[in-house]
Amino acid sequence: MTATPVLVLLDHAPDGTLRAPVRELLTLARDLAGDAGVHVVWAGDQDVAAARPVLAAQGVTAVHRLVTDADPHVSDVLADGLQAALAATGSTLLLLVSTFENKEAAARLAVRTGAGVVTDVDGLTLEDGRVVAHKTVLAGTWTTRCAVTTPTAVVTVKANAVPAQDAPAPSDPRVEDLPVAVRPSSTRVTVVERSEHAASGRPDLGSANVVVVGGRGTEGDFSPVEELADVLGGAVGATRVATDEGWIGHDAQIGQTGVTVSPRLYVGAGVSGAVHHRGGMQASGTIVAVNSDPDAPIFEIADFGIVGDLFTVLPQTAAELRRLQG
Repeated sequence: MTATPVLVLLDHAPDGTLRAPVRELLTLARDLAGDAGVHVVWAGDQDVAAARPVLAAQGVTAVHRLVTDADPHVSDVLADGLQAALAATGSTLLLLVSTFENKEAAARLAVRTGAGVVTDVDGLTLEDGRVVAHKTVLAGTWTTRCAVTTPTAVVTVKANAVPAQDAPAPSDPRVEDLPVAVRPSSTRVTVVERSEHAASGRPDLGSANVVVVGGRGTEGDFSPVEELADVLGGAVGATRVATDEGWIGHDAQIGQTGVTVSPRLYVGAGVSGAVHHRGGMQASGTIVAVNSDPDAPIFEIADFGIVGDLFTVLPQTAAELRRLQG
């Protein structure tokens, strides 16, 4: 598979700046592609210029900009575009950031091409000419290795799975327009309105290196959780109970029915550690638990546990971190 370029879908903000996990994905693609090079797909009308410095530093060979009258953010249309990019580059491996939208597009692409799909991957290797994906399953209790046996592999990679590193030498990626013949059935869904999330100043929950989570123990007061998250430069998450009670928006929910996270540091405050929550965070690098109940299940998987009142522990921790930061 490495005889062909590795293809990467670029996730970018409305202003054209690349989202944080893209650098990780490009680092992984470069290691897998070798001399065949890394080609990337750009979907949207935004100018590629804002992304060029990152792409050059990552050693990207070419940028394929999808050209279509249809909305490339519709999963069917995006799948058509990715199929065209695979054909144009001859690539047999496509990498995407593991988001809900990308996983939907990956599934539709697989139906069109017969590709093998593996989602929520945290490691990728080439063994005997086959792509082998490493991922956790069953609420994070098992680590598996999944070999793709089809000629084409489509893999979605979780954020923070790979340390991002620039290429030894920068490149000058060429930008090429790629006309996409959209199938009539792909335009049955149209986007009629978009609304931007209110800016919080914090990183995206799904890709943050640090996540501070509040649970039932907050009793609706997330101010200590938000304070610690801001000191650490992290995102704020929540358990299902906290979102169901209306204490915080549902987009902050972490778990099997919410967002799956794998930060380098997870801090759970007043989080009991129910199975459905653990399924969304158990792959975190370091887990710190703060809970007044010494028998809380989260202590079973925590690397560091503090039995105490979160309204005392978190503010003290934030104050000490601010002192250490100068």
